[in-house]
Amino acid sequence: MKRLFILIYLISISSALLAQNDQEDEKLIKSVYFGGGSYYIDADQMIEIKEFLESIDNIESYQISIYSHTDNIGGVEYNQWLSGMRSQSTLTQLLRNDILYEKIHIESHGQKNPLYDNDSWTGRQGNRRVDIILWPIVM
Repeated sequence: MKRLFILIYLISISSALLAQNDQEDEKLIKSVYFGGGSYYIDADQMIEIKEFLESIDNIESYQISIYSHTDNIGGVEYNQWLSGMRSQSTLTQLLRNDILYEKIHIESHGQKNPLYDNDSWTGRQGNRRVDIILWPIVM
């Protein structure tokens, strides 16, 4: 009986992990890039955000996350502030494109968790971004 319980438990964990991996595969990402020390979204990127959002069928079936990042130039506190400002700029663009505030989750990471190597110019450039991530809502 104990083995059966363990087997059922392991199957349920495996199913949950597979469902999570499927959801990860279905997420949609649009990255917005910034100049050093800037939180300004230029006109071309505003258009790209609009086109990205318009390309999604049934956008109501997604939860939206804004994850903002910086490079490591400047102090930790400054980069946290800058990351927050990038989040706010991106939030403003989403709201202008008729996304409901209640559907948006924001995380401002500052210089923590860099995706690229901050020891190179191209790495720092890649880390100066906001990722808009659309997660499918599992019903």
